[in-house]
Amino acid sequence: MFYYLVAPLLTYKIILILAAIIPAVGLMLRVYRSDRLEKESSYILGSLVKAGIFSALIALVLERILGTLLDAAVHDNGLYQILLYFVVVALSEEGAKYFLLQKNTWESPEFNCQYDGVVYAVFVSLGFALWENISYVLHYGLSTALIRAVTAIPGHTCFGVFMGVFYGVARKLENRGLHDKSQLFRCLAVVVPVFLHGTYDFIASAEISAWYFVVFIAALFAVSYWMVLKMSRIDRYI
Repeated sequence: MFYYLVAPLLTYKIILILAAIIPAVGLMLRVYRSDRLEKESSYILGSLVKAGIFSALIALVLERILGTLLDAAVHDNGLYQILLYFVVVALSEEGAKYFLLQKNTWESPEFNCQYDGVVYAVFVSLGFALWENISYVLHYGLSTALIRAVTAIPGHTCFGVFMGVFYGVARKLENRGLHDKSQLFRCLAVVVPVFLHGTYDFIASAEISAWYFVVFIAALFAVSYWMVLKMSRIDRYI
């Protein structure tokens, strides 16, 4: 009797979790298959997904702390919104992703191709999105899974693509002894995704026409897809 009472609930939870996982896994596979020269090991890819999940937990703590400080210090609504989306949310999340990305890959002997930076950053970003999506879907249901499947998860992928492009160039420059230029590109690997993430959240939350968000998303996806194809095509050992 207990089984028949619980089984429908368990089945529904499993469906929700699968709905949250499948889009992220699909995007991971797409980026992985675009790696022409030398596929990364399952060990490092698995560690990056776990790093992405852990980065979501770090970001959650940072957002709580920074959000509390923001509530206490800023009372102007316009400034509050900008700081909320670009610093509290975007910087916390992209900063946490980058910190664990670099910690897990910068000195790795597998990091020997420029496109590897894209693969690594996307896997961290999608590990983050995976955990975040499961949390949202379990709280809000399948309708949330459908919306996030075409917005938030590809959004995190795009942020990861931009992070990875600059990160891969930074590793190449470091290998050539150009430390100052490498540091610049490592900074860009954080700053550019933070700007894009903050803009994404700001437009999504602003009381303006939904078409602005649609245009921004379409442009972000198109540029990211083009960058993946190009970086895969011109990839070289570094």
